[in-house]
Amino acid sequence: MGRLAVAAPSPEAADAAEQVARAGGSAVDAAIAAALVAMVTEVGLVSLSSGGFVTVQPSARAAYAVDGWMDRPGIGRRVDAPPPRTWDVSTEYGGGVEITIGAGSVATHGSLAAFGEAHARDGHLPWAELVAPAIDVARGGFTLGSASRYYLRHVHESIFGWDPASHAALHDDAGRLTEDRVVVADLATTLEHVAAVGPRALHDGDLADAIAADVGERGGLLGRVDLAAYAPVVREPLTARVHGWSLATTTPPSVGGVVLAAMLRLMEDRPRAGWDADDVAHLVRVQRAVLGHRREVLEVAADLADASRAWLDRVDADHRAVLESGSTAHVSVTDADGSACSLTVSSGYGAGMIAAGTGIWLNNCLGEQELNPPDRQVAPGERLLSNMAPVVGRHDDGSTLAIGSPGADRITTAVVCALAGFVNGGLDLHAAVAHPRVHVHRAGLPDEVVRMEDALSMYFGGVGAALTRSDGSLDAVADPRREGEARVVGVSPREAPSGPR
Repeated sequence: MGRLAVAAPSPEAADAAEQVARAGGSAVDAAIAAALVAMVTEVGLVSLSSGGFVTVQPSARAAYAVDGWMDRPGIGRRVDAPPPRTWDVSTEYGGGVEITIGAGSVATHGSLAAFGEAHARDGHLPWAELVAPAIDVARGGFTLGSASRYYLRHVHESIFGWDPASHAALHDDAGRLTEDRVVVADLATTLEHVAAVGPRALHDGDLADAIAADVGERGGLLGRVDLAAYAPVVREPLTARVHGWSLATTTPPSVGGVVLAAMLRLMEDRPRAGWDADDVAHLVRVQRAVLGHRREVLEVAADLADASRAWLDRVDADHRAVLESGSTAHVSVTDADGSACSLTVSSGYGAGMIAAGTGIWLNNCLGEQELNPPDRQVAPGERLLSNMAPVVGRHDDGSTLAIGSPGADRITTAVVCALAGFVNGGLDLHAAVAHPRVHVHRAGLPDEVVRMEDALSMYFGGVGAALTRSDGSLDAVADPRREGEARVVGVSPREAPSGPR
């Protein structure tokens, strides 16, 4: 039996990680199994039609990041083809968001392909064993968790009600958001196919054909060629050295990793003992500088990798000069062997449609307006922008850490607040995750708002963290802002995680 710590979005996802650990699975195995269950249960937040990033710290090798984020579809599409069919929905979710949905908002998904790459490198169990818990949950049904229900209360009709299959899965006979267990037709069968065929099942073969055909018939860009051409990319991660920790996170096309790395470097070892008013003021300055640069430069850069390197070089050269000038699910796992896996996945806000005969809710990542600025053109087959920033770390004493968060544009600020409190401020992991946060919304614009958290709110993310200490002891924390689950597997009850979870 493997020993590991896991922070997952739900008890069902944590159950999957525990099941895999007890069968001898690695941190990567457990994280993938938990994420696959989340793709079933976290309706409206993530599905099999998702993109994501997997950051891994192997026990005896350098960290790496697997980019499984979305591609823009439309490879080989005729120039005289009709425009993709989409429409906009206004919702009060997240303080007010304009969302583009419909078949034309569906991008080329990549999460499962990325999972397959990480599994090939650092998985211990057969692929089918990682999918088995998700099959069981899909077959038996599930109740909507708090994060999913909160989102769906705003959009269950406007986004998830226009497609008959989607409406039937989520609504009772009176048209209200269901209070019963949700069983999505065809989803268990689809997952059985994924288990048998492997992580390329959504890109090659009958299942990929079915998805592409339905999207095309309903006016979308995603085609068979897009799915077949998709490939995950293994990248050297961005790194930061903080108080003995070597922290690794995602590189472009995730702008989130660059933002996170810049914020950590600019924090200047703050907070030094908890969070005082001066530390919070400094954090606001850091967020204002970095998020403003993101909006003005990184999001519109012709070459995001070059712009990111130049920005981090400037940060390293002169902190003072710099400072004065977007729905997701996350899993963190560390194991007793000293490995760590942090993965974040998203389907955007959802296109509102289930691909016919598959049970798969499709993404709307072409319709996330904050990640598709009009002055940043992406060609078919190229990656879209992302906020994601899953982090793994190794301390000089041998401890390992996995941490990350969902929360759209609050991902980086949530993770920085928790990480800085833990690695700089002397807070234990539970206190660092639970501590009130700050987020600078629309930094540098006339309508900028500095939002200080006075009561725990899901708006400020949902950090999940797992820790293996140098003495081999394990700990895990799930953010009290969401109904996540923290669990330590393979230890006695007195060693299990305590505090908020």
